[in-house]
Formats: sequence, C-alpha cells, structure tokens
Amino acid sequence: MIQSDKVRVIDENGENLGVMYTREAIEQAADVGLNLVEISPNADPPVAKFLDVGKHRYEAQKKANHARKTQKTQDIKEIKMRPNIDDHDYDVKMRSVNKFIGEGDKVKMTLRFRGREMAHQELGVELLRRVQEDVTEIAKVEAFPRLEGRQMVMVLAPK
Repeated sequence: MIQSDKVRVIDENGENLGVMYTREAIEQAADVGLNLVEISPNADPPVAKFLDVGKHRYEAQKKANHARKTQKTQDIKEIKMRPNIDDHDYDVKMRSVNKFIGEGDKVKMTLRFRGREMAHQELGVELLRRVQEDVTEIAKVEAFPRLEGRQMVMVLAPK
C-alpha cells in the first residue's frame, strides 16, 4: 500500500506521466487493467509504476528456475594413490585429474601408506610435489599436503 499523497507515475511502457495524487494514479492503473506498484519509496515524491503483479511474479519465478537449472555445482573428486605407484598407473590417474579439473571440479589427492611405507613419508611428499608440478597450468593447490593418520592429503582446485 502506498503511504504518500502524491507519487511520480510511470506507465506500463516506461513513460513518465508526472506527479499526481495517489488516488488518481490508482484509478488510472485500474482503467488500464494494471496495479500501481511503488518502485522507489525513498524518492521525493515516491516513484510508482503501472504493473501486472501476477505477470511480474511469474517472470521472476521463470528467471529463478532458469538460473537454478543452469548453475554448476563444484564437486570434490577423490583420487587415491600409493607412494610406490608405477609410471603408467600414475599417467592414468593424472588423466583423471586433468578431466576432473577441466570439468570445474576440485580434486582431493589421497596417498595411503601401508606398513613400513610410513617410515618413508618423503616418497609421498615427492609424489605429491610431482602431481603439483604436472597440473600447475590448470590447477592451484588449495590445501597443501598434510598427514592425517596413515594418509597424506592434498586438495587441487581449478584456476
């Protein structure tokens, strides 16, 4: 509901009709079959426009649905390795990493240590450094390698 006595009126085509009494503006809007909606209440005098409220809500809802449909969620994909991985296996894993980062997803590199491999954690750090160097053009390191129990974890995010 419009509180002020006078408003600056804009018609349905966007043309300025000038300042008029609120009652008179509501009557003109009703004659056209539209509602009088306050656009800028803080202006002096407030600005009101002829609008079809139902149509306006419908278009806003359609726009929100379209935005929700086209948005891309960023997932976290996990790649698991062992410290003594063979070259071909490493290449296969790196192809997956490149594909995931190309799709806009984050990649969590998990390096699992077993038994005596825990005594040689420098091999794991060296492997994760190699991964980091191989993806420098397409990704940045979001979480640097850290040890969590028997696993070393590093997170890569697309640039």
